[in-house]
Amino acid sequence: MHTLKPLTLEDANENSKAIFNAVKGKIGMLPNLYATMGISDKLLGGFLTFTETLKSGEFSNKEYEAIALATSQANGCSYCLSAHTAIGKMNGFTEEETLQIRYNEIKNPKLNALVTLVSEVIHLKGHPSQNAIDNFFIAGYTKTAFAELLGAIALTTITNNIYHNGGFEIDFPKAQNIEQLQEA
Repeated sequence: MHTLKPLTLEDANENSKAIFNAVKGKIGMLPNLYATMGISDKLLGGFLTFTETLKSGEFSNKEYEAIALATSQANGCSYCLSAHTAIGKMNGFTEEETLQIRYNEIKNPKLNALVTLVSEVIHLKGHPSQNAIDNFFIAGYTKTAFAELLGAIALTTITNNIYHNGGFEIDFPKAQNIEQLQEA
């Protein structure tokens, strides 16, 4: 039932080929997710540009990965959990901390306020509780960070949905407990 499949370099249009080569040059591989998103060079190019823009914003790399982990957990995406667990560990999280983030149990109060808000935004369909919002601001985040948080959730949700509608293998070390997720 999966509709989307990764493109090979040979099957990609010229714009996607250029993006694929740039990604390979930057990270040393072309993840299956990006090879699938490259079906539309507009989607992949726009996604990568928006991601790069947001990553230069209010959140540290660790915070950005916490957002991606919490979003992917809430959306049940084993591919993105695996990718962001690996990237999160490269940015200083321990394996245990990646699990704590996924279950909104991280001991760091600021990160806990962040991932709790992420989880509520998703589970409550964009209508988090006032308590979660207040805790986010009490933790020291700004309105700019709140706006960027919504953008980061949207970007990760795109990748979650691509995976759910794609037929491709996880090409990162598999994250713990992903077999418990409901996958399509």
